[in-house]
Amino acid sequence: MTDMPRENVQSYPRPPALKPVPQRITVRLGGLLVAETNRALQVLETHHAPTYYLPSEDVRVPLRPAQGSSFCEWKGLARYFDVTAGLVTAPRAAWAYDRPTAGFAALAGHVAFYAGLMDEAWVGDLRVLPQPGDFYGGWITSNLDGLIKGAPGTRLW
Repeated sequence: MTDMPRENVQSYPRPPALKPVPQRITVRLGGLLVAETNRALQVLETHHAPTYYLPSEDVRVPLRPAQGSSFCEWKGLARYFDVTAGLVTAPRAAWAYDRPTAGFAALAGHVAFYAGLMDEAWVGDLRVLPQPGDFYGGWITSNLDGLIKGAPGTRLW
């Protein structure tokens, strides 16, 4: 059983915090294990579900560069990847910061996955729900309280 304390997303800091994750992180797609690690990092930001970043060497399926990029005022320029597991490809389902800002330098060599584009994602034994909307990539677990942005009308909070 995963022992995760209750957390309120409104108490997360801004600018965001970066911290190691003690739980095992597991991601699956197309019936295959996409990634599994005990070395994930998480970004915690006000009104966001935590975003989990896994070491690239713990990803077990091909990641192919996808079109487009985005810019985070805290982390820098992100690039996107299509995730292929067996016969299933999830377009733009993962992203990474190749050269993150100094405060988030530890994210170099890590990749994050949109939980809603995977078959399943887990933090320990807690199954993840995706952060609402189609932009933010946070993972909602049952230990979280508070208002999580991403649904219509919340993007500019």
